[in-house]
Amino acid sequence: MIAIVDYGVGNLFSLSSSLQALGFAPEITRDPARLRAAERIILPGVGAFGDAKAKLDATGLGPVLREEREKKPLLGICLGMQLLFDKGFEYGEYAGLGFIPGEVGSLKPDLNTSTLKVPHMGWNSLHIVKDDPLFRYFRDGEYVYYVHSYYAKNCADSTLAVSDYGGVAVPGAVRRENVWGTQFHPEKSGDAGLRLLKAFCEL
Repeated sequence: MIAIVDYGVGNLFSLSSSLQALGFAPEITRDPARLRAAERIILPGVGAFGDAKAKLDATGLGPVLREEREKKPLLGICLGMQLLFDKGFEYGEYAGLGFIPGEVGSLKPDLNTSTLKVPHMGWNSLHIVKDDPLFRYFRDGEYVYYVHSYYAKNCADSTLAVSDYGGVAVPGAVRRENVWGTQFHPEKSGDAGLRLLKAFCEL
């Protein structure tokens, strides 16, 4: 069973539908016992860093995720990936889960051009910088779908793949030990995204 963490934030049903289409058995849950019983865990997320972290803290699931990441693969998607880092600076400074060293800052000040809009929204090519089983079915340069205004920084050691946006090398995929993250939405990234989800589910 693949547990999708339900903490009031994220595209839960589109993600669940994508996993079902791949032949896997997802379960949307906030039950610690179900997270412990799962073979893999996915932490989705849409919205602002501080609000999402507060909602996650309110569920009391942080310690459960910390415990389970030592035993099984965990994948953070979009804001769920950002929460994996030490801290975020979206409308203030907030502590993250601290599973991956680094921080999350605004994309806009780092752009080399004023012609590109923030949020970074739409399709962008993903370039692999470090080989990983997550890319078992994925080809370098394939296009994936982004929607974000903030991005992970100071995390080169954990970065698996990047997308260029206005001269900024946006970490599109990261990993530390059993914890993976994608800034883009695999469930919205067509066949390429489905293949990446399939690889995660087979880890």
